[in-house]
Amino acid sequence: MAMRQTPLTCSGHTRPVVDLAFSGITPYGYFLISACKDGKPMLRQGDTGDWIGTFLGHKGAVWGATLNTDATKAATAAADFSAKVWDAVSGDEVLTLAHKHIVKTVTFTQDSNCLLTGGNDKLLRIYDLSSPDAAPQEIAGHTSPIRKALWCNDDKQILSAAEDKTIRLWDRTSMEVVNTLTFDTSVSSMEYVVDGEVLVITYGKTIAFYNALSLDLIKSVDAPATINSASLHPDKDFFVAGGEDFKLYKYDYSTKEELESYKGHFGPVHCVRFSPDGELYASGSEDGTLRLWQTAVGKTYGLWKCVLPEELAAENTEQIYTSPPEIKA
Repeated sequence: MAMRQTPLTCSGHTRPVVDLAFSGITPYGYFLISACKDGKPMLRQGDTGDWIGTFLGHKGAVWGATLNTDATKAATAAADFSAKVWDAVSGDEVLTLAHKHIVKTVTFTQDSNCLLTGGNDKLLRIYDLSSPDAAPQEIAGHTSPIRKALWCNDDKQILSAAEDKTIRLWDRTSMEVVNTLTFDTSVSSMEYVVDGEVLVITYGKTIAFYNALSLDLIKSVDAPATINSASLHPDKDFFVAGGEDFKLYKYDYSTKEELESYKGHFGPVHCVRFSPDGELYASGSEDGTLRLWQTAVGKTYGLWKCVLPEELAAENTEQIYTSPPEIKA
């Protein structure tokens, strides 16, 4: 009998959760930030989902959120025409970066010295955080709002996905387009995996994997429903995806075989990401919750306790067929 997934449910948000990101592994563990339409991004302990704090200051929906590698800084992108940088230890606002339209995406360079933003004004902006009063570098070219922008290739290049149905690869120094991918429909999400330079993208029902430097297609998989987000396991054993049918799907990366699918939420799944150690993945949904799921079900990790087969057999058989219990984090 396959073991049941028992997700950790993280409540606290009052509106749909639209983006989430993990930090790297720090001496204090790793951390998770969530962006929500309630305008109140939250920081949590990554392995348990325990709430640490809420970043207060935005006056509109928060569309994007990120942490730097060591979880000392956070950045958020919002509908109040601003991006903000926060001290992720104290929770204090450090900087407000005014924009001309809704901001959708924020990401730090590896050294945390620069912040890349993108949004509805179709421009990419690079802010030097050591000189916050200096005007940002601006990169124009997209013809529709930008949904996601990421650093790649040791921060020498930028990848951006927009509603103009393109992904563009930019050179940071020349600020010129190096390569472009064009699709039949808008790209719904984009993840960059440093190890192996893999770009994970979703559009329509498709989950596709590209070489981030050449933009050559590696492989693609079609899911049963429209997919909003996908994430590749750090060891590239599996990938997970979630979308409009409220379900989460787990696939074998090498064979593309569907390994698991289960109803993950009470609304469409907007974002899904593996933790930096690959032991769990987090999902965020229209239903206002984040859920944490084990990569290897039954393993003792975080708040999960290993259940031995004989203990499982001793359970009341009726219980086995009821809906999976939820652990509130």
